[in-house]
Amino acid sequence: MTKELVINTTSQETRVALLENGHIAELYIERSRERGIVGNIYKGRVIRVLPGMQAAFVDIGLEKAAFLYVADVFDEVEAVEQFIDDGNHVSPPASEEDDGEEIRVLPPIEDLLQEGQEILVQVAKEPIGTKGARITSHISLPGRNLVYMPTVDHVGISRRIECEEEKDRLRELVEQIRPEGSGFIVRTAAENKSSEDLTLDMEFLLNLWQDICRRKDGSGAPSLIHSELDVICKVVRDVLTEDVRRIVIDSKEEYDKVVRFIDTFMPRLRYSIELYTDEEPIFDAFGLEVEIARALGRKVWLKSGGYIIIEQTEALVAVDVNTGRYVGKHNLEDTILKTNLEAVKEIAFQLRLRNIGGLIIIDFIDMEKEPHREKVYAALLDALKNDKSKTNILKISELGLVEMTRQRVRESIGRTLCESCPYCEGKGYIKSRPTLAYEIFRELRRELKDLEESAVNVVVHPDVAAILYDEERLGIEELELRFGKKITVVARPVFHQEQFEILPGA
Repeated sequence: MTKELVINTTSQETRVALLENGHIAELYIERSRERGIVGNIYKGRVIRVLPGMQAAFVDIGLEKAAFLYVADVFDEVEAVEQFIDDGNHVSPPASEEDDGEEIRVLPPIEDLLQEGQEILVQVAKEPIGTKGARITSHISLPGRNLVYMPTVDHVGISRRIECEEEKDRLRELVEQIRPEGSGFIVRTAAENKSSEDLTLDMEFLLNLWQDICRRKDGSGAPSLIHSELDVICKVVRDVLTEDVRRIVIDSKEEYDKVVRFIDTFMPRLRYSIELYTDEEPIFDAFGLEVEIARALGRKVWLKSGGYIIIEQTEALVAVDVNTGRYVGKHNLEDTILKTNLEAVKEIAFQLRLRNIGGLIIIDFIDMEKEPHREKVYAALLDALKNDKSKTNILKISELGLVEMTRQRVRESIGRTLCESCPYCEGKGYIKSRPTLAYEIFRELRRELKDLEESAVNVVVHPDVAAILYDEERLGIEELELRFGKKITVVARPVFHQEQFEILPGA
């Protein structure tokens, strides 16, 4: 699989696209006014402890207070799970001899934190919707090959490194060079790296932690102690591997910065960087603007003529698979199976591209044959192998539904690039013109019986005025005869379609 990074940067916005075989697979967006905070380290102050929820609110200097669970104060396993957000699943920090059945009992949150207490925390999840940022007191500093966890005494290896001999070699190297009591996770990028590579990475992370400690001691709360890398360096650090063929950047300044970054951490890959200088915008030249626009739509067409519908709500995301124009060639079961298998690949692609997370329900077309269900389920598992976000998938139910979760650490592309429609207020629909006409008639019946004036004006949107003048004209005449009042319809273009007023006439 051919991979490329295409980077477009302006003074207002930076966009980084990961291309796989020429098509955009992941999109990272950072705006200068809305820079992400995941990975940032703050010195915060506890403002409220909630024993009933075993959590606390911590002021870290943002608009909304951050949320700290008791497990994020105490439990080391959570620390590992929260910060390896590049998809490198790691072994838990429990000892090698643990059988996995021991249940860790957490102390009450009120025994660990008190209001007014100052605490060093790191952001694990961006503020999403109405929720504040989720934070942890277990600091994690990612490097190119290693992740340093100063609060954990453990060495873990990425599960994406499959060779057991290589795992043992890396574990032994890290055990030999790490300071006593420190914790490290060996990332996927460290596979086949030398002791010198790991030592350089470790020294950099240890020096960074010492600098953070000095800043913490000299700062009050709340304050920002350490800021994570910008989106370009972060993506280069986490995504760039030997299978990424090239990086194309349209900014000389960012090009020089990436060159310096790669010379420091990945010197063998520096020749894969290109500065884009053509007049045509870089995302247009690679055909990415069209793919991004496609990723914002509800309906996604499949090559066969079928389609999927993606609906994102506050609680979950629903994906509906339909045969559409595809009628098949042999029998109904084969048509359904082919559509579902094609939809699987597109769904996996869209989840990554749109960065959809949380609870996801996929409604496949019903399949009567159990082997067909198994085939679609296996295809879904295989399609999500390249997804760096952690997923958990349940088998297809008898109703043809798949329930799954996908790790969510930042807003989806739809919520990043779009906002709720001010006209429909995010509902996705408005009342029809006949519905509004009948609503106006009901309101007229209420008001006309007590109105002393001999005439009234009904002020409405022009589209509603048109139906009152035409199809529903008899309804207006009926009310005039019944109440003996003159009713005049007044069109007002500035009105919302659902807005109307009934005013005394002249």
